[in-house]
Amino acid sequence: MKKTIDDLDFTKSDGLIPVIVQDVNTKEVLTLAYANKESLSLTKKTGNSWFWSRSRSKLWMKGEESGNVQKVKEILVDCDSDAIIYLVEPTGPACHTGERVCFHNKLH
Repeated sequence: MKKTIDDLDFTKSDGLIPVIVQDVNTKEVLTLAYANKESLSLTKKTGNSWFWSRSRSKLWMKGEESGNVQKVKEILVDCDSDAIIYLVEPTGPACHTGERVCFHNKLH
């Protein structure tokens, strides 16, 4: 079923929905971020990953400072319409630490 931005449920977390970012080719999970309607609209318009930074309270495009942009190839919506996946072609590391993925630490 095809969904639009207006079909998504942004009411559960202060206007934000979680975004899982996955490599379109390997299906490796690169990171988890959050989107509001505006950042999702920018993602659809530009083809680049846009998010809402909860810590900085502002919109940001992945790679705007590092150059490690993520070209969004497809956006998938979960069954409850309250979470999405960006399938991307990354041009560099996803993590701000320089690691390929943000999930590189093990919980002991």
